[in-house]
Amino acid sequence: MPGTSAYVICTAPRSGSTLLCMLLAATGVAGDPKSYFHVASVDRWAESLGIEPDPSLSERARLAKVFAGARVAGRSGTAVFGLRLQAHSLTFFRDQLALLYPDAPDDRARLRSAFGPTRFLSLHRTNKIDQAVSHLMAKQTGVWHVAADGREIERLAPPTEPVYDAAAIRRGIAQLEAWDSLWESWFAREGITPLRIDYDALADDPRKTVQGVLEDLGRDPSTASGLAVPTLKLADATNREWARRFRSESGEA
Repeated sequence: MPGTSAYVICTAPRSGSTLLCMLLAATGVAGDPKSYFHVASVDRWAESLGIEPDPSLSERARLAKVFAGARVAGRSGTAVFGLRLQAHSLTFFRDQLALLYPDAPDDRARLRSAFGPTRFLSLHRTNKIDQAVSHLMAKQTGVWHVAADGREIERLAPPTEPVYDAAAIRRGIAQLEAWDSLWESWFAREGITPLRIDYDALADDPRKTVQGVLEDLGRDPSTASGLAVPTLKLADATNREWARRFRSESGEA
């Protein structure tokens, strides 16, 4: 899409966003999309970007400095800024955008002020049982992502044995559905028609998916042709058994 200088991957946990982000970064033409505004804390945003505290700055000036740092990191020397935004990060992120750009009429205009003409990618996983099982498994084992060679690349807790928990899966499904609804409501309110990306399509043919994104952004899709898939899919026999058991116990088809 000519004129696009930024994109936001709008998603929720266990939707394949880490794979998509790593592949887009590896093309060398689509920035380095990461969760620069992940937690609900401007101090944490600044810390993750290597920005030192400066008590002399006003709240708005500090935000401007953080957003400037994110722009540099998210472009990674390219002409395009990339950002991953999880649904649970949206509300606080919107609040800070409003503080930084109080005269803009809506979130879409604020994002344009922050990053330039922006495209929105909706990365969605249809099978909510599998997604909820994957999310629960990651929280229980502590392992969120593994490299293609088997190395852990993201562990958030010490190792523990996973335990089947139907109630937790049910709560997870409800939360994931709520996050999907949050995105859809926001798209509708902001007049956004996102590029839709399906988790299964991404998992089945990552390069083709990335090429489609690059074409949509007006970038050279051939830069994705030689990409190596950098992560392993963590779902295993235990995931499949938990999903089967949950469907059986809950009467799901």
